[in-house]
Amino acid sequence: MAALESQKLTPTEETEVQQWITTSERLKNSPSDTSILDKLNSHLTSRTTLLGTKPSKADVAIYESLAPTVKSWTPEQRTGEHGHPHILRHLDFVQNSGLFGLNINDADKIKVDHDEILYVKPPTDAKAEKERLKKEKAAAAAATAGGEGGITATLVDRTKAAAEAVKDAAVEATNKAAAAVGATTEKPKKEKKEKASKPQKAPAAPKQVSPNLIEMRVGHILKAIKHPEADSLYVSTIAMGDEPGYEDTVEYEGQICRTVCSGLNGVVPLEEMQNRRVVLVANLKPVKMRGIKSSGLVLCASPRPKEGEVDDHKGPFELVDPPADAKVGERVHFEGFSGEPDGILNPKKKIWETFSAGFATTDNLEVVFDGRLVKEAGNETVGKLVTTSGGVCTVKSLKNAPVR
Repeated sequence: MAALESQKLTPTEETEVQQWITTSERLKNSPSDTSILDKLNSHLTSRTTLLGTKPSKADVAIYESLAPTVKSWTPEQRTGEHGHPHILRHLDFVQNSGLFGLNINDADKIKVDHDEILYVKPPTDAKAEKERLKKEKAAAAAATAGGEGGITATLVDRTKAAAEAVKDAAVEATNKAAAAVGATTEKPKKEKKEKASKPQKAPAAPKQVSPNLIEMRVGHILKAIKHPEADSLYVSTIAMGDEPGYEDTVEYEGQICRTVCSGLNGVVPLEEMQNRRVVLVANLKPVKMRGIKSSGLVLCASPRPKEGEVDDHKGPFELVDPPADAKVGERVHFEGFSGEPDGILNPKKKIWETFSAGFATTDNLEVVFDGRLVKEAGNETVGKLVTTSGGVCTVKSLKNAPVR
């Protein structure tokens, strides 16, 4: 283990190790959770270790969480059709390899019978499958063929032949007409018509500038860790309603998530960042923060500096809370303002920098946009930050505080 502790990992690998350690803690409490086991087994299908080929303390953590349970697995649970053979292989590698330094007595190891394989997924022969589909298509075409006396021409073939006959007849008629009037007669020149000028398109109406160009959603922090390369940052894995395949997302515990870095380390306890609902800005351009790409921003409030004071960002900070019944991915917007988000914000237009100056909390601890503070809004309304279903977003205790 000493060698693993001193092992050099990239920031991305360090983050992945921390994620697997969090998963191991969940497995320790629920070692029979099939949703986690299925994901782990699938991950290990083409990998020797959790990082691919590089050993890490994450492998040891998974072993220590699962070994007591796997010892009692039935053959069907191990290598059956619905079993988890890749988890078994991985645990056997960890307990027997000197790379992990576990030094486990043979009596305490998981007993693995390498000849006991109950189910092997049959391979798919791509060439044979293609040939089968080709034959089926040919048979279907033959079945639709028709004609008297055993003629096998298809409807397409007969139609094509008829069209050729009509074409030949038309050509012959044209030649006869030309001979009657004299083939050398010149055709009169056609007068050129002046092209009418195309009407110019009306210029597009300017887009409504408003705080609602900033796309905000309800998110669920599944886990948060300290950034391996930056003392002030947390790295959070957050589900926020993205579709599978959306750029800059990962799948974690069966949910589509974004990785979000936030400068809250030291001002918000790490335990408060675990398994909780938050409000996020979803359409800022992703940026790399000390080697890890961040694809969102967690909204939080902090005390307003007194006149003459410099904002040193020392907090305290409070995360913005969505309504208790809000759904993950639900849209959040400011009442009283029009406008809709339109893709990733262009950093050159400074939409976030301009309108976030009006984000604040009230005496009632509700989050609002104060149009009086941002002249570009063109509206001095004070609008509450609400979900599509109508609930108001709030903070715990900071009154009349800026939100960012």
